[in-house]
Amino acid sequence: MNIPTTFPRSIVALGTGLGLAAFLPAAQAFAAATINKGDTSWMLTATALVVLMTIPGLALFYGGLVRSKNVLSVLMQVTICFCLIAVLWVVYGYSLAFTNGNGFIGGFSKLFLSGVNINSMAATFSKETYIPEFAYIIFQLTFAAITPALIVGAFAERMKFSAVVLFLVIWFTFSYLPMAHMVWWWAGPDAYTLSAANIDAVKAAVGDSAATDFLAKLAAAATDADKASVLSAYNDAVNTANGWLFNKGAIDFAGGSVVHINAGIAGLVCALMVGKRVGFGKENMAPHNLTVTLLGTGLLMFGWFGFNAGSNLEANGLTALALLNSILGAAGAMLAWTLGEKLIRGHASLLGGASGVVAGLVAITPACGWVGPMAAIIIGAAAGIICLFAVIWLKAKLGYDDALDVFGVHGIGGIIGALLTGVFVDVGKGGMGVTNYLAGDTSTSLVEYSFSGQMTSQIYGVVTAVVLSAVVSYIACLICKYTVGLRVDEQSEREGLDISSHGERAYS
Repeated sequence: MNIPTTFPRSIVALGTGLGLAAFLPAAQAFAAATINKGDTSWMLTATALVVLMTIPGLALFYGGLVRSKNVLSVLMQVTICFCLIAVLWVVYGYSLAFTNGNGFIGGFSKLFLSGVNINSMAATFSKETYIPEFAYIIFQLTFAAITPALIVGAFAERMKFSAVVLFLVIWFTFSYLPMAHMVWWWAGPDAYTLSAANIDAVKAAVGDSAATDFLAKLAAAATDADKASVLSAYNDAVNTANGWLFNKGAIDFAGGSVVHINAGIAGLVCALMVGKRVGFGKENMAPHNLTVTLLGTGLLMFGWFGFNAGSNLEANGLTALALLNSILGAAGAMLAWTLGEKLIRGHASLLGGASGVVAGLVAITPACGWVGPMAAIIIGAAAGIICLFAVIWLKAKLGYDDALDVFGVHGIGGIIGALLTGVFVDVGKGGMGVTNYLAGDTSTSLVEYSFSGQMTSQIYGVVTAVVLSAVVSYIACLICKYTVGLRVDEQSEREGLDISSHGERAYS
């Protein structure tokens, strides 16, 4: 397959330890670089789409699924989550996710966005191609804000509002930020070019003192062998600073593990910790307004184009592919879910169709920039069938009350997408393949695909997200339980959280 040189790629972890990721971290301003206005315009547009995806998209999707006495409580929880995390992101979240620290968490160099100004630049996938760091910060802010908001659907209709807020702060800090850093942190493609002219990229990769030391050693190298030794040591230092899962080669173009598996597992743990809703399995708990749910589904899908296609950080052919794959993944899943529901239940429901669309978008998220269009349909169809199975059979079999199927759609769908990404990234299966930047500054040579190697990397990412989110969520629920209390009392729950928690009604 002929790969255009304009297509940006991440890196597979081979013997060098250089990993693969979906997002490039923001770096400090580069003296020789200029901002690409086209890419910047696209990224600001994509950011606005993801905001729309959350408020009102996710809020309306969830709002229509709950009972009428709880609709405002869900809208409020999603809204406060977005605003709360937005503030925490610029205070400490961005610094801990996207600066040098160790393989598991970043550092404190950009607390309160210290050192960031309108001239600061963020790396993209292509060498010497940058966007404003502020554009990168706000794009990543929207990801950080929507991810914990997804969890709200699992404990809907029974969790205390104060517990929701406390849980979101703890989970964002100790689950989302480490996952984002482990999967997506590296200093960008220019960081692998050790030169004085590239000093800012070098400093972003290894730190100021190490950068000075490596440049001095390179200048003092007397032979080609000495230079090669310095460059090899420098590459090792850059790789050491990368995120742990990045170096393991885990592919996640737009958030399969960081966003969906992470949130889905948290939803399951919360549902188990909070307990079942009063009357669960005995009383009618059908969605109160599927019209609103479908409106939310449409806004989610529209916003997801910014979520997935924006994750390329540039406006080019790969961006278009990611957008196309997002549509096809959603379509394949909706058709598969609808067909499965028809065969199992004898009818195809609007609720099932909307759930299928979201399941497909979830599954294609980690794969959208790595696979071809036909693979996107297959991934979506697989998610539609398996997520339907999880929602209809698995939930009933295990008996947990995940009110809005956060685990069944986001957790299961995210796992499916993460694993199938490792299968269909193969060029032989129509995938995009990956480029090894260490082969040279302008190299477009593809790394040889290894099924066992790539699937091992994908499993690392899945298992890490599952374990980290489960542990953090469990501890966070315990903290909420023994401080502010985890659940409203039975009378308040029967009355509805709109009145008991917020003193208002959605409908008169």
